[in-house]
Amino acid sequence: MNRQLPSIFVFASLFLALTISAEDRPNIVFILADDMGYGDVGAYGCEDIETANIDRLAKAGTRFTSGYSSHPYCSPMRAGLMAGRYQHRFGYERNIAYDQHNLVMGLPKSEMTVAARMKAAGYATGGIGKWHLGSAEPFQPNNRGFDFFYGFRGGGHRYFDVDLNTRLHEGYYAPLERNGQPEPLEGYLTTALTDGAIDFIESHKDDPFFLYLAYNAPHGPLEAPESYKKKYAQIADTKRRTYAAMVHALDDEIGRVIETLEKLELRGRTVVYFLSDNGGPEHANASDNGPLRGGKGEVYEGGIRVPFIVSWPGQIPSGVVNDHPVMSIDLMRTSLELAGAPIDQKLEGVNLMPFLTGAKSGVPHEALFWRMENGTDYAVRSGSWKLAKARDQAGIQLYNVDKDIGETRNLAAEKPEALGRLIKLYEEWNAKNIPPFFPGYREYHEVMQEFYESISAPEASVEEG
Repeated sequence: MNRQLPSIFVFASLFLALTISAEDRPNIVFILADDMGYGDVGAYGCEDIETANIDRLAKAGTRFTSGYSSHPYCSPMRAGLMAGRYQHRFGYERNIAYDQHNLVMGLPKSEMTVAARMKAAGYATGGIGKWHLGSAEPFQPNNRGFDFFYGFRGGGHRYFDVDLNTRLHEGYYAPLERNGQPEPLEGYLTTALTDGAIDFIESHKDDPFFLYLAYNAPHGPLEAPESYKKKYAQIADTKRRTYAAMVHALDDEIGRVIETLEKLELRGRTVVYFLSDNGGPEHANASDNGPLRGGKGEVYEGGIRVPFIVSWPGQIPSGVVNDHPVMSIDLMRTSLELAGAPIDQKLEGVNLMPFLTGAKSGVPHEALFWRMENGTDYAVRSGSWKLAKARDQAGIQLYNVDKDIGETRNLAAEKPEALGRLIKLYEEWNAKNIPPFFPGYREYHEVMQEFYESISAPEASVEEG
């Protein structure tokens, strides 16, 4: 009897999706920035970069001040976002190598993506930009639920160049792809990705659609149009100047997407989420995580707390600031419930919409969790308390992040009860995880290089000379 319950539930959910009219189901747009600092948006306190359009999104919805990524760097976070649950459950907590021939390294087929789920619910599905969830054919976006994909499969890309005479390595010079077919890059990549997003929106204006718009800006390499760099000539630090130009260009392109929705009279029927995939790597790209400690690659707040905005004019109150902790994995659950799509027990995110509309009060999550490298680093956030185990310090740390957002005062020795409670929460959560099933991209390339160096072809004979 119990084994039949999931099937019955899925059938009921499918029936619900079919009975909700297209007009009642909102369009869903995920906008993802890459390596943006917590303090690099005007709505989050930035003073030296113009982000008028992102700020406008915040004014037209809810700005979460404790919005989190599920991982402090790129590929694992995207795996959790696509799967709607902690990526540690399926062994995905390392950045994946770009290898178009590796049939193992990628988002496992055990995970049904948010795109596949939305497609099954009757949505047109579009993916734009950075994929970074496996380069081989089985993992490509068009095989993971996207009707349309325009972008690149690697973890980054040059902003002006495609060069097939350069060793692709992580795919930074690879051609862009439109539904699996290679294309050149003309102009600036951030603009080209927006063009693709607008084409998708205009092509599906009469249908409910799901759009995953994953910009790679302001991830390195630091490249921006000269016209934008001139706007920030007053910034003395050349790295920060180019970074600011990239963020401003990104903001303008986000503005173009919103303007398209408004022009097509779709804005009131479209939920827009905006967030960064992780905190900024301050030394690498001159990003600024504001008052937060650390950055990309760390379980301190600077690595995982990100700009996080939900905007839906007319449906959720405008200009709201919410400090309750929420996480990127919540976006799938929220979107599926809005679409009337099936929900199963694997999903771990929370439907944020009742908290956004005011139908529910309180805290969406009892606790949020992070883990790196099979537990070398980990963290727990529960209420005001944050537990952190990081390689840069011995022992477990405990912070009251409501009072000490910069994680400057370790209270582990002073608050043993709070520490013990968070340790127990972590142990219970971690018991459901599995070890990583693939090496990190640096280790992978080292192993491959060792293999190539271990073999050699026979030397040519004298007669052939």
